[in-house]
Amino acid sequence: MNLKKFLATAYLRKVPEITVIFWIIKLLTTAMGESTSDYMVHSFNPIVAVILGSIGFAIAIAIQFWARKYVAWIYWLAVTMVAVFGTMAADVVHIVLGIPYFVSTLFFALALTVIFIIWYRVEKTLSIHSITTPRRELFYWLTVITTFALGTAAGDMTAVTFNLGYLNSGVLFGILFFIPLIAYKFFNFNEVFSFWASYIVTRPLGASFADWFGRTASLGGIGFGTGKTSIILNLLIVLLVFYLTFTKRDIKKVNS
Repeated sequence: MNLKKFLATAYLRKVPEITVIFWIIKLLTTAMGESTSDYMVHSFNPIVAVILGSIGFAIAIAIQFWARKYVAWIYWLAVTMVAVFGTMAADVVHIVLGIPYFVSTLFFALALTVIFIIWYRVEKTLSIHSITTPRRELFYWLTVITTFALGTAAGDMTAVTFNLGYLNSGVLFGILFFIPLIAYKFFNFNEVFSFWASYIVTRPLGASFADWFGRTASLGGIGFGTGKTSIILNLLIVLLVFYLTFTKRDIKKVNS
């Protein structure tokens, strides 16, 4: 099969259907990314941790792009590694470069806006159901990566800069997460806008509760430990992805 024919047939169903399980796994990955990143950076040499996270991210994304169709474990492996890498990227901006959370949040928000504008101008749609070409998938993953970095910075901004703490930040983002979904479900709000509005908020929502569980009391958490939190979240993600693999609940419809 030549390259042109391969690309014409390879990009079918590259993302899952949006179900309740999708949102549950997405929230778990955001929380897992925060706890895993914190554990690795504080347990190992930070430079080595970032390098390992970058390698894992690159491998997972490469596998996802090479896959000819949506496969649950491949897709969620990519999301999981994006969660870890996106957290590290946002933390590097603040810790290494010394950029305040408020500034980094504005920067990533602007970057996300630019990606959305270019994506729409080029493809005339932002719907994830239209991810059927290499270029659209590239836009999709650029968006996903940026939402993770934005959400990490925004969650730390509300918890630390605005002194809300991790629990209050989690509650705040929980409310913000449900508003677009309720608007779509009961008031026929735009589906694409509602999806991305809630999707962006999943990052600070999951991360806030992960920090609340994992961080010590002196840092605003309950002291359960980032390592144990990471292990539990990873196990839950694996179990749910296995469930999707066998039930195919996430590929009931054919993307158009």
